[in-house]
Amino acid sequence: MSDDKTSNQMWGGRFASGPAAIMQAINASISFDKALYAQDIQGSLAHCKMLAETGIIAREDQEKIAHGLNTILREIEAGSFEFSDKLEDIHMNVEARLAELIGPAAGRLHTARSRNDQVAVDFRLWTKQECLRVAEALKGLIAAFLERAEEHAATLMPGFTHLQTAQPVTFGHHCMAYVEMFSRDLSRVRDAIERMDESPLGAAALAGTGFPIDRQMTAKALGFREPTRNSLDSVSDRDFALEFLSLSAICATHLSRLAEEIVIWSTPQFGFVRLSDQFSTGSSIMPQKKNPDAAELVRAKTGRINGDLIALLTVMKGLPLTYSKDMQEDKEAVFDAAETLDLMLAAMTGMVRDMTIETAAMKRAAGSGYSTATDLADWLVRELGMPFREAHHVTGRAVAMAESCKLALDRLALADLREIHPGITQDVFSVLSVKNSVNSRTSFGGTAPAEVRKQVRYWKKRLAKA
Repeated sequence: MSDDKTSNQMWGGRFASGPAAIMQAINASISFDKALYAQDIQGSLAHCKMLAETGIIAREDQEKIAHGLNTILREIEAGSFEFSDKLEDIHMNVEARLAELIGPAAGRLHTARSRNDQVAVDFRLWTKQECLRVAEALKGLIAAFLERAEEHAATLMPGFTHLQTAQPVTFGHHCMAYVEMFSRDLSRVRDAIERMDESPLGAAALAGTGFPIDRQMTAKALGFREPTRNSLDSVSDRDFALEFLSLSAICATHLSRLAEEIVIWSTPQFGFVRLSDQFSTGSSIMPQKKNPDAAELVRAKTGRINGDLIALLTVMKGLPLTYSKDMQEDKEAVFDAAETLDLMLAAMTGMVRDMTIETAAMKRAAGSGYSTATDLADWLVRELGMPFREAHHVTGRAVAMAESCKLALDRLALADLREIHPGITQDVFSVLSVKNSVNSRTSFGGTAPAEVRKQVRYWKKRLAKA
């Protein structure tokens, strides 16, 4: 693009002089909204074809415009297109280059259209396409967890509350908790796509247009379910961007919780998992160190996505209908969150598939902290008809005895247990081992290996249909 062309303002004759340098700098968005080039050209091609089909512009002009737009697309993809800050945004950059290529016919492209509905459709298209990418990434992460869950359906580990050993579970069951979380994330992405699947193109500046346009035609051409139904809302709505940021923040929170667990599990004090060299780094001074940096960075990047959400919520909270220039600040937050979430999902999927599960360490820890105490209380209720609160008290005395003797509950002598309550029989030992405890949790959604495998089969079928 030549310099003399970039000095021309596209605003028309209202302004006698060009903007001051500071105004130009604060006003220009081409540095980031050039990411919308493919969607901008896609939207323009659909609009141009509709204009010709409805007789608003001549077929000859439509052919020239389409040829010019496709030429620009090739130039941008080849890296030979020159973007100019003086032309503010992606729309003006494309339009100026189109005029260079095909002359006066380029001016007909903007008939029955405004930059307001143009940017709205570009941004919706981009966000919808990003949602589809996130959905595929989530499916990959869920599949990785299903593989590990099936592999470790019977691998014993401690379940925690307050990060204290609570009851024994299996690692497969723990993996399935994340399948549930990320499946909800996937459903949120699909719900968001459903809501944003409307085309604002044709709303023009804010009031629609007097030209006999066919909005259903452009909506269909762009892959939207239907056109939006209110022109004011069409150009001022950024719910779709906020919803993308919201679902990204929730998903990132799930990723961060998982990252925190990986950080904890990979410490020598826990030793539950071992990360490969691909997802670890060393220390510049301590040769023995193997740091879970990928997990730590996933944990940290959640704050970045949360910040993107709060930023756009703050931008939008006080804007009257319809369009205000404030809304130019919508894109950087979404672009940043999308890039960050894509990276987080890829890194976490790699870590889940790649990490080594230290089953012996998990099993040893599963019985720590008298984790089968609840099983003893349940046995007292079930076999002796004891009220649970009394059973809780009896069990507490048994735990105190085991602690003073430095023994696990299932290592206490029957005679010692009978001192606490004479009704206790030899059968109690059938529930005091960690393995038996886990196997007994057969309620729907419980940790028993058979139930875990049942849930794995269910989710595999659902994922195959997704």
